[in-house]
Amino acid sequence: MALYLFKEEPGTYSFADLERDGTTTWSGVKNALAQKHLRAVQKGDRIFFYHTGDEKAVVGVMEATAAATPDPGDASGKLVAVTVKPVRRLKKPVTLAAIKADPAFANWELVRQSRLSVMPVPDELWKKIEEMGT
Repeated sequence: MALYLFKEEPGTYSFADLERDGTTTWSGVKNALAQKHLRAVQKGDRIFFYHTGDEKAVVGVMEATAAATPDPGDASGKLVAVTVKPVRRLKKPVTLAAIKADPAFANWELVRQSRLSVMPVPDELWKKIEEMGT
């Protein structure tokens, strides 16, 4: 099982929306590196849901319900999308400020490439965020 972080503006689609809907297709990702990461997602992979914008925090955990498939909104057929379902909300959001304050995160894409919307999460960083969110 691989671990990822997906970002979204909560005003566009929030973790609460995902909880309400039960599932959603994560689509519309255009950045080449983010697409590369999205293509690697497999059924059962765990994903942090990160609220961008004013909130800037990891707020929940999702699970991929299938491997990446063609993005239904992409007429070119080059982009992929991933269907996800909620697993649980973190007890407390883990803010970007808290992540940046911990030197263990210094080389992670969330800190180094702040605009990247899909990225892998190393096991040890996943565990740290889980602990910070309890």
